[in-house]
Formats: sequence, C-alpha cells, structure tokens
Amino acid sequence: IVGGVLCSHCVLGTDGTREGEIGNPTELSILRAAYNAGVDVEGIKEKNKIVAEVPFSSAYKFMSTVHEPDAEIDGPGMDDKWVVHVKGAPDRMLALCDTQAKAGVIGELEPIRRTRWTEQIATLSSHGLRVLALCRATVPKSELKAGDQLGPGFVNERPKKEWLTMVGLCAIQDPPRPECIDAISEAHRAGVRVAMITGDHKDTAIAIGTTLGLVDEKYPSGITGPELDEMSEDQLKAAVLEYNIFARSSPENKLQIVKALQAQKQVSSMTGDGVNDAPSLKQADMGVAMGLEGTDVAREASDMILADDNFATIVYAVREGRVVWDNLRKVLLVNTPINNAQGMSVLFGLIFKLGTPLNPIQILYSNLICAITLGFVTAIEPAEQGIMDIPPRRVGKRLIGRFLFLRILLGTFALILTVLLSLAWCRKEYSLYPIRKDELGHIFEKEDSYYNTTADNVMMNVTESDFTEFVDGEKDKLRDLQSIAFNTLDLGAIAICLSARFSYNYSLHPRIFKGNKYCWYSIIFVLALQFLITYVPGLNTIVFIMNPMKLKMWGISVAGMVITFIIMELEKVVRNYLKAKGSDTDDLEPTVFDRKDDRTTHMNMPADAAQLGTAELKS
Repeated sequence: IVGGVLCSHCVLGTDGTREGEIGNPTELSILRAAYNAGVDVEGIKEKNKIVAEVPFSSAYKFMSTVHEPDAEIDGPGMDDKWVVHVKGAPDRMLALCDTQAKAGVIGELEPIRRTRWTEQIATLSSHGLRVLALCRATVPKSELKAGDQLGPGFVNERPKKEWLTMVGLCAIQDPPRPECIDAISEAHRAGVRVAMITGDHKDTAIAIGTTLGLVDEKYPSGITGPELDEMSEDQLKAAVLEYNIFARSSPENKLQIVKALQAQKQVSSMTGDGVNDAPSLKQADMGVAMGLEGTDVAREASDMILADDNFATIVYAVREGRVVWDNLRKVLLVNTPINNAQGMSVLFGLIFKLGTPLNPIQILYSNLICAITLGFVTAIEPAEQGIMDIPPRRVGKRLIGRFLFLRILLGTFALILTVLLSLAWCRKEYSLYPIRKDELGHIFEKEDSYYNTTADNVMMNVTESDFTEFVDGEKDKLRDLQSIAFNTLDLGAIAICLSARFSYNYSLHPRIFKGNKYCWYSIIFVLALQFLITYVPGLNTIVFIMNPMKLKMWGISVAGMVITFIIMELEKVVRNYLKAKGSDTDDLEPTVFDRKDDRTTHMNMPADAAQLGTAELKS
C-alpha cells in the first residue's frame, strides 16, 4: 500500500482524521488505510519525494510518480534506477502488467495471472466498490532526470508494452448519501430522469446505480465510453435514451452524451468538477459545478454552483424553480382579472344602463392596493402539495397557457357579474333609478350621464334651490351605487386571491389557513382599508365619492365574494375531472400559446473534441 501513499499529492488530516485534509477523497482513503495500518504516511512522503510524474487525467485514467529508490521499501541494489509507482483503473493497468508481486512481497515476482485479477476486479466492482490497481516498475536513471514533465506515453507507450508489476488492488467503499437516494426518487416522481456518467468500472457503476435506483426494468444495464466511441451519431442518440449508466467515460464522452440528449429534444443538466468537465458544463442547458471540490474552470463554465456538493440540492432547486413558475402564474391569475374587471364593469354598467359603477379614484385604488397586497402576496406562496408529482414543462411553454387563460377569463367574468348584480340589486332595493320626466315639476329630461344632468335639460322656470336639491339627490344615489360596486369588486378580489393560492388543490380546505400567513395579513389589511374608506367622514364622500354602506349592502357584497370563490373552485373540479379522464390540463402538448421548439436534431460535435482528454495536462 506504500505505492498508493507515494503516488499521491494528498495531505492526510490531523491524526488520520478529516480535519485539515487536502486532496481527492479516493486518494485520501488510501492514505487513511495506510495510516490505520501503522504506516508513517507523512514520514514516507517526506523521505521519498516525487522526482517526476505523469498527472492524472480522466482520458487515460491513471497517474504515475517517479522516486529515488528506498532500500527499506524497494530492496538493495537499486542505486542506478528510478522507482516508478502507478495507480489507476485496474482494467487499464492490468493490460500493462507482465508480472505480479508474489504474495505481496516486492522483491519476489511471478508471471501475471490475468484471469485471476480480472475475476477479482469484477467481484469487487460488482459490490459497488471503487477499485484502483497499484503497480510499480523501475527505469534506468539515464532515461529521465529530476523535474522532467512526463506525458502518459511514459507509462502506456513504452517499447515493451507490458512492463509493470501488479502489486495489489485497493477497494474503496464510497456509498451514496441517504438523502441522494431520496432525492433521485423524488426526481423520478417529478419526471426528471437521472443518469450517472463516471470513470469507474462498469460493474461498479451498475452496482452503485442499482442502489441509487438508476438501474431498473427500463434501464437494466450500462454502457462504457469506448463503446460510445464506436457508435455512429444515430446509434449514440439512441443509446443516451436507452442507458442510465455510462462507465469508463472520457470528457469527450460527456460532451457527446449532452449533445446527443439535446439532439433528442431533451433538456439536459450536467454536473462536474474538473477542468475537462468544462466543455460539457458549457454545452448543457444547465451546467452545475461543485462549489467545494470543483475547479475554477468548471465554476466559470457552469450556470449554477453547488455550495455543498450535494445532489439533493439540485432536486431542491428544481422544486424551488417550479414554485417560482407556479407563483408567477398565480400573480397573473389574481392581478389580471381584477384589472380587467375594473374597466369592464364600467363598460357593461353603461351598456346595461346601470349607471357608472366605479369612479376614477376607486379604480386607481383597486388597481394599486389589490395588486400590491393580494397579487404580490401570492408570489411568496410555499410549494404546493404534489408539485413534484407532475411532469416538467415543455421547452417553449409560456406563462399563460390554455387553462390559465380560461381561468383568467372566468375570474374576470365572475367579478363583472357580481359587480353588475350588486348594482341591479341596489337600484331595485333602494329605488336608485334615473329621474323621471314628471319629477320636480317636469324639470329635467331623462338622461344617463355621469350625474344624470346637463345644462341643456334645465328649463327656464327652474329655481336655483330646486336645481341644487335635484343635483344633490342624484349624486347621493350615485354614491350608493358606487359604494356597493366598489366593495363588491374588492371583496371579489379577495376571493380570487384565496382560490389562486392553490393551482392543483382545492382552496375549500383547512390548508387555506396554513402556509402563507402574509396572505391573511394582506386580506386583513385590505378589509381594514375598505372599512376606513367606507365609513370615515370626508374620506368616503369627498375623496372616494361614495356613501357609507348599509348592512344589507354588505350582505350583497359578501354574497358576491362567495359566488366568485365558488365559481373559481368549480373550475378546479372540472379541470381535475378532465385530468382524471386523460385530458391535457397541464398543457404538456404544444398549443397556440407556446413558442415553437426549434432546437436542432444534429449533434454537431466540435472538430477538436478528441483533444478534450489532454486539457488537464495543458492546464
């Protein structure tokens, strides 16, 4: 195991713990195993410094270091040689070995037994263990000098291809975090497919993938990077939809997988931490770099950085993204019907000769206060139950789809209907009709203007006191009408807000009292303002030009609020019924509201993609 200690740049933590450790977790596990076995890790590394090295790359999957011989470790008679330690993927190292250390003793060699090593590698890998091969060799000191920059050819392109001695295998257990398993299960429920791209042995990858739930009846096996390299573009596009496990993958393979998924009109996210991951992170629709273990290059190329390097955080981000999308739609569902109803209530009031329901200051108030309090408060709604049980939205889907558009129209209709009905009731209940021709001695002609008076209607024999009394009476009637219309509209806005809080679930449920306390603060605030505006002298008659509400009028306004709420909830009943029958109520299929998906179906791999594997050497 000393070879694994020397062939490493890692620094073990204090007393073998994680405190102060530096380096890759896989390499650190080898150092920790040596420490626990009684090896003086720091002493050996200090005594046997690295003279030259081949740095690790995921392209060739090994690293190598060159050291001065140590008689205690390597035996006597080695003064004219360099000792080479190699650590890497066991299947690749085995192909470069011609001998093995007999019973683990460095000085005693015997011919390599490939079948046995292959079986051992497969057995360990099938248990989900990450396996590394530790090899060694010697070269004449005349072949290189201290400080030389070595390439992978120093190990795998020698005149005698099989020149290493297999010392042993390191099997490292790297179990997935429990929250990662739960996160993948949640991602599957949300319609998000999760695939694993790794440099590990295929058997290791499949075993870990099985634990994570990535291997199942639909995706029963895995595929390796070399197998992908042999495929045509069409075969590769088919393979990325057939497998969830991609083992022994190179940086070029990662880029190929991303482009193949995109060519299949899939939205892909890629995670990575190394320099060689940068091209695939940049190409992916959402590149995610590791914040703790990631390189600066990977972070620069990514769209998002994980502060805790935890896959569960990605799924949480997906969940929060859906919350933001849903809440934006809820804001539209609240604000748009309210704004529509403000103007259209006036229009239809005039059309049906019910008078002018709202005056300009009332319209401005409803537009400002209801939008800020009732509209924006839905933007902070927590995640709705079941939000991760629906498929992802399509590329090109707009905020307003068919069913949201219908809900907006329905909300607008409900508000206008209740406002007009309240006007009709108030006119009948309190006889608030336009002046007839025989009233006040036939003074005025019947007109439906704002105050039902015009200068042309004044007859020559009208006294000033008669005129003033008539105008004041007409203004008083109009104030009653505008008072009930104004309060009915704003109470209806509260009903729209309460129904819009839940897109998929019914609001007529105890859940409406939970989750968003600011919604109730907002409603209390709006109701308090409505009472102040309605009953504070001067504020009601002078500023808002309306009379105080009578008890019956409040009953009609509250009834309008209940009617609006029931109409909006009945829409959910119909929509859920249609969904249960198989209708596309979530707009999963393209509609006239959506943007066309014009993504290419060709992979268009860059000409220098094959050079990605050497990027780490150049860096």
